[in-house]
Amino acid sequence: MKTLNNKILRKPEWLKVQLTSTSDYSFLKKKLSKDSLHTICESGNCPNQAECWAQLTATFLILGNVCTRNCKFCNVTKGKPIKPDKEEPKKIANLIQQLKLKHTVITSVTRDDLPDGGASHWAMVIKEIKYNCPTVTIEALIPDFQLSETSLNIIVEAAPNIVSHNLETVERLTPLIRSYANYKRSLKVLKFLSQKKIKTKSGIMVGLGETDEEVYKTMDDILEVGCKILTIGQYLQPSLKHFPVDRYVHPSIFDEYREVALKKGFIFVESTPLARSSYHSSKHIL
Repeated sequence: MKTLNNKILRKPEWLKVQLTSTSDYSFLKKKLSKDSLHTICESGNCPNQAECWAQLTATFLILGNVCTRNCKFCNVTKGKPIKPDKEEPKKIANLIQQLKLKHTVITSVTRDDLPDGGASHWAMVIKEIKYNCPTVTIEALIPDFQLSETSLNIIVEAAPNIVSHNLETVERLTPLIRSYANYKRSLKVLKFLSQKKIKTKSGIMVGLGETDEEVYKTMDDILEVGCKILTIGQYLQPSLKHFPVDRYVHPSIFDEYREVALKKGFIFVESTPLARSSYHSSKHIL
C-alpha cells in the first residue's frame, strides 16, 4: 500500500490475519453462489471473512452487489445496478434457516436509483426472516436513504433488533472518502432512528489521517444523537485506486479509544484493528 508521499506503508505483524482453510467455509460459499446471493464479506473484501465463514456466519448484502455511489474507501463495485431480485427475501430466509443461525446482519449497496432507496425491499427481507426464523435476531446496517423519513420509517416499521448506520470517518475527512453521503446527514439518520426508540449503532475507521481529538469529537457527536453502540476499526486500503492508509493504529490506541468511549457514555464499544460493523455483532443485541 502506498501513502500520500508514495512510500510503501507495510502492515505491521500484529495486523496480519491468520487465514482459515477454504474447506472450512466452502459449503456456505457454494450455497450463496447457487442462490445468487451476496455477502459484504466478499464484496467488501473483509479481513474477517475466513473467521466468520468458518463459523457459518455471514453479513448478507441485499439489492445486488453494484452500488450507485463511489466512496473512496469501499471495495464494492460501482455502476448501474440491476433490478432487485423479488425472490431474494425468501432465499436469504431459507439459507438462514438451513444454517440454523441465531443472529444475522443485513446490509446493502446504496440504491439512489430506486424511488425509496430500496427501503421496501429491505422491509421484505427483514419480515421474511422474522416469519421463517422467529428466534433469529437481526441487525440492519443501512445506507442513509438520502435522509428520506418515508424510507427510514419503512425500516423502523420492519422492526429489526438494531439498526446501524456508519459515519465511516471524522467530519473533516468525510468529503474526501464518501461519495454524496455527508457527516451531518448521517448524524440526522441516527437521530431520527433514536427518536423512534430504535436501538442504534454506528462505526468509524481510523488510519485515514484523522487525529485522536477528531475521533473523540466524533464520539461526542454520535452520543449527542442518541446512539450508544460504537465500532472502531483500522482502515485497510482495498487497492491502489482507493484512498491511501495514513497510519496503522497500534492496538494500545484502540484500547484507549474504547476506554474513552465507555467513559463518555457508550454502552458497548468494539475497538480493535480488525473490528468491522458486523464483527461480533451478536454481542451488540443487549
